[in-house]
Amino acid sequence: MLKVEQINQYYGSSHTLRGVSLAVEKGQCMALLGRNGVGKTTLLKCLMGVLPVARGRVAWNGRDITRLKPHQRAAAGIAYVPQGRDIFARLTVEENLKMGMATLPARKAATVSGEVYELFPVLKDMLHRRGGDLSGGQQQQLAIARALLQQPKLIIFDEPTEGIQPSIIKDIERVIRLLRERGDMGILLCEQYFDFAHALADRFVVLSRGEVVASGGKEEMGGEDVKRHLSV
Repeated sequence: MLKVEQINQYYGSSHTLRGVSLAVEKGQCMALLGRNGVGKTTLLKCLMGVLPVARGRVAWNGRDITRLKPHQRAAAGIAYVPQGRDIFARLTVEENLKMGMATLPARKAATVSGEVYELFPVLKDMLHRRGGDLSGGQQQQLAIARALLQQPKLIIFDEPTEGIQPSIIKDIERVIRLLRERGDMGILLCEQYFDFAHALADRFVVLSRGEVVASGGKEEMGGEDVKRHLSV
C-alpha cells in the first residue's frame, strides 16, 4: 500500500532523514522505532505532506504522492494521529469527531459511526464537552476515533502512548490490535517503547540519526537487537 523510497529531508544544514525506505502492506502493523530526536516524526510528516520531501519518493497503491497536499493524502485514505493529539480544544467531542469525516461524501459524513463509541465508550458520555476539557488520555482516544472516522486504508500513529496513563494505554493497545486483526487497513506505529510496539507489530524499522539501522519481521529481530538502538 505505502512504499517509501530513499527519503531525504533537511532542517537548514542538518541532514535529518538519510535515504529512508520502508513499505507497509494491507493488514500489517509496522513499528517505527527509535530514540527521541532520530527523525521519526519528521518522517511521518513527510509521509503526510506536512513537510516537503527533499529527495526520494512516496507511493500509495502504486501512485506517486510525493508532492500531494495533506488533505489530498487524507482523501486518498491515509489517516494520521499526530504526536500531541492536535484535537480542537474549543470544539466539542462530537464536533471534533465530525471533523474526521471532512473528506467523506456528505451522505457518509451525516452521522458519527457507532463503531467509534464501541471502541471508545467514554467518548459517547462526553459528546458535548469541549475537547480541551478532556484528560490527555481521553484526548488521545478522541484523536484516534477522529482518524478512524475518515475510513482510512492506512492509519499512522505518532507516539500514541506518550504521557498517557497505563489504563488508557491498554485501551489503545486493544484498539490497535483489533484494527490489525480486522486486516482491512495498514498500520504504521511510531513508538520509542519496545514492549508496546512488540506486542502489536508484524515488522520493525529502527531509525538512528535519520537512517534505517535495522529492519525485519518479528521472527528475524530479537528484542535485544532492537533495544540496543533504543537505549540512551
